[in-house]
Amino acid sequence: MKFQGRKIYQGQAEAEALVTTMGISFYGGVDPDTGMVVERGHELEGQSVSGKVLVFPSGKGSTVGSYTLYRLKHNGLAPSAIVNAECETITAVGCIISEIPCVDQVPIGEIANGVCLRVDGELGTVEIAE
Repeated sequence: MKFQGRKIYQGQAEAEALVTTMGISFYGGVDPDTGMVVERGHELEGQSVSGKVLVFPSGKGSTVGSYTLYRLKHNGLAPSAIVNAECETITAVGCIISEIPCVDQVPIGEIANGVCLRVDGELGTVEIAE
């Protein structure tokens, strides 16, 4: 299954999907030194975003979240790619400065946690690998 979305940032990645129906606040919600989701009560609390295709509806919270994504990348703990239903500016800027492929306008409800995803930020496509 292949979805056509909107390109936010270029690049390609193939990795396991880490999916949530909840928004993510990178600042205060994800520890940049471990890659773990630390926001209390979040569906992904205690899970690592490192090396995953992180799939979530939209970002939330402080603009410092962009720099948290950059710190994750600098520490080698960033997601391989990000897929959103609607990418807002905090996540978009974070992906751009961190060079993380990002695609939005994708029906994320059709993506199951744990499947292998191919993300092509050049074409704006997200494909479930067979």
